[in-house]
Amino acid sequence: MPSSSDQHRPSDQHRPSDQHRPEHVVALINPTSAKGAGAEAGRRAVAALRAAGIEVTDIVGRDAHDGEQRASDALLKNHEAALVVVGGDGMVSAGLRLLTDHPETVLGIIPAGTGNDTARSLGIPLKDPEAAARVIAAGEVGRIDLGEATVGAGTSAEVVRRFSTVMACGLDSKVNDRANQMRWPRGKRRYDLSMLLELPRFKAPRFGIRLDDLELTDECMLIAVGNGPSYGGGMLICPEARMDDGRFQLTEVRKISKPALLTIFPKVFKGRHVNHPKVEVHHAAEIELHAEGVSCWADGERIGALPVTLRTLPGALRVFRPAG
Repeated sequence: MPSSSDQHRPSDQHRPSDQHRPEHVVALINPTSAKGAGAEAGRRAVAALRAAGIEVTDIVGRDAHDGEQRASDALLKNHEAALVVVGGDGMVSAGLRLLTDHPETVLGIIPAGTGNDTARSLGIPLKDPEAAARVIAAGEVGRIDLGEATVGAGTSAEVVRRFSTVMACGLDSKVNDRANQMRWPRGKRRYDLSMLLELPRFKAPRFGIRLDDLELTDECMLIAVGNGPSYGGGMLICPEARMDDGRFQLTEVRKISKPALLTIFPKVFKGRHVNHPKVEVHHAAEIELHAEGVSCWADGERIGALPVTLRTLPGALRVFRPAG
């Protein structure tokens, strides 16, 4: 696959880790994750952390804003505490927002959502809250990169959002925009139905793309910018993306017939879609995307409308991860 600046790709060696066994954690729990599984996962994880001798302040907010505010207050009272989020990638996003003002606080993840792509990329056990809690109790801490997306730069509507996995736009964002407005069905079926409704009417937007110093213009079905390799619960849309190399992988699916797009789609689960001649792969540390009438989503949350500027934040997050 064509790739910009591949000759300059950093080594695939992981950044060195350090030990930081927490004495106290602030646990922010999303009780509605995965149809209520978050509450049970939170109960089990908190019990496992306490059994390991760790003091836990567990927080279940009345709503997302209340939970984040209470977690922020708890972190301000105890600067040595780690932050643990219980839920899916949306809860990881909440953790990133909380840690913007606490850059050296370590993040722990108890996966209890639908996608869990950040945890998957880090090798954290997905369906075992006790095992995920043991990763935190073991105290192995690594640094990973984050992506930073900015829309509406320089205006009163400016939004800056950090993300850990993938930012996507094009057909993906159209589907997400529609699904977010639907009350039925629930779960992944909502996105399947949204795809069926959006695909027949979808027209590939013309994108202006800047990859570091390289500028391109293409009609694309979708563009995904990966700090990590997967989104949507394990779809390897950016299979070469690493969380510790200081660069994004950009995957663009250029304009293609809709039947051909449907034949490519199943290959994304193993990352084999990148072998298709209409799929281009690039690597860059800073990216700009322009298109009319296109929104962008990252870590399962809407950021806003293009244009968007993305930059990598190397080693910006300290996170508990399995040893090795």
